[in-house]
Amino acid sequence: MPSILKHTGIIMFLLVVANAAPVLAKEKLTIYTVNYPLAYFAERIGGAHVNIVFPAPPDIDPAFWIPDSKIIGQYQKADLILLNGAGYAKWTGKVSLPLLRTVDTSKSFRENFIVMADEITHSHGPGGDHSHSGTAFTTWLDFSQAALQAEAIYRALSKKLPDLQEEIHNNFQKLENDLLDLDQQLLELSALQPGLPLYGSHPIYQYLVRRYELNMRMVMWEPDEDPGDQNWRELELRLAEHPASWMVWEDEPLKTNINRLANLGTRSLVFSPCFNRPEKADFLSAMKQNIENLRAVYEPLK
Repeated sequence: MPSILKHTGIIMFLLVVANAAPVLAKEKLTIYTVNYPLAYFAERIGGAHVNIVFPAPPDIDPAFWIPDSKIIGQYQKADLILLNGAGYAKWTGKVSLPLLRTVDTSKSFRENFIVMADEITHSHGPGGDHSHSGTAFTTWLDFSQAALQAEAIYRALSKKLPDLQEEIHNNFQKLENDLLDLDQQLLELSALQPGLPLYGSHPIYQYLVRRYELNMRMVMWEPDEDPGDQNWRELELRLAEHPASWMVWEDEPLKTNINRLANLGTRSLVFSPCFNRPEKADFLSAMKQNIENLRAVYEPLK
């Protein structure tokens, strides 16, 4: 009798372990992205159920980065691949990616892409020469579009994680609310001084300009470089017809650039596109800081 009870106990224990095994062994979805904003959206929506990989080096603009064959292979094996679309990360159009596991997050508003006619080629950092012609790709700087990109990620994750619909939907709604709140803040802020002249230090603010009706003209300057005497002379001529009191930079500019601009009557502020993961912040806090930086422009008396 004791032997039978012993065997019965062992069998029951094995059944419990067997039933628990799928839960214990369940792995997170591995998701590869081409920029940090998409990585942040996926992290917010998927929570503890996703493993987000954004492999671009922190010192390279991921829009122009070209991964090696090993990393491309890792993308191809991922459970999901999140693309920005709008011509971002052109390497993705030159390799074979699994269609059923690849999400073009800006597909729903592709008819609203901004196409740039002028072609300007330059280089910065280790990424080599690149051009800013073609389609403007910083789609998420229109926060209403960013919300649509987040929705595309939510829909893809819902299909991959059908048992977690409620949790994923709640996560998405919180993210969507955050993005639409940013959108509303910028709409209200820019409306305080419509038509106020600005300069953008780099041609990356097209969707920001369109959505929030900014009167911005863009040049081709790098925050960590002296633009050179010719560009300084050209800016002085441009200021005569577009007298902007502010230059918007993608990152903190050199002190010498700040001082020289100040001598021309133009102050500097940072509005980071957040291509790469910030060292001490996340996408939402970085965008909130961007908006606070703009308050100095549109709320100068407060």
